[in-house]
Amino acid sequence: MSDADTVHPILPDLLQPGLRLVFCGTAAGTRSARDGAYYAHPGNMFWRAVHAVGLTPRLLSPAEFPLMAGFGIGFTDLAKFHHGNDSELPRDAFDVDALRAKIEQVSPRVLAFTSKQAGMAALGKRITVGPQAVAFAGARTWVLPSPSGQARGSWDLDVWQAMARDVLQSPPGTVR
Repeated sequence: MSDADTVHPILPDLLQPGLRLVFCGTAAGTRSARDGAYYAHPGNMFWRAVHAVGLTPRLLSPAEFPLMAGFGIGFTDLAKFHHGNDSELPRDAFDVDALRAKIEQVSPRVLAFTSKQAGMAALGKRITVGPQAVAFAGARTWVLPSPSGQARGSWDLDVWQAMARDVLQSPPGTVR
């Protein structure tokens, strides 16, 4: 669904210098847009995954997403002014240049795309899940299996675990 007439993003970025990790999705889902929180649909595995792999000390609810900055984790989306399923988004919804500028500005150690669709849109090529050979805007880059309930067939927590080990191997602010 398009909200292109709005001047405000569907979900606010949670970005600041010194982050270990920034998660980047394609766009807010319908439930996330309605609730004003990242990965808000109950069938989405995101919050269970970040806890299971040790990125958070407890299971957080989607509404608690602002707390993630305290764990060195931020959020953004490629499409800030549209929401819905990837198949519903207009072709020009993704703003890769804006993402690059944000990542260059906050300089996280790792940028993790939360779906192959997001990774392909930003990296501009066919990719596989896992660590990418090329950095994005200076950040080590991962493409994760989508936590969406609609993508359950490709779900793999092991890739999320490997990414978490990469992120947790050194403290925030460490030279990449």
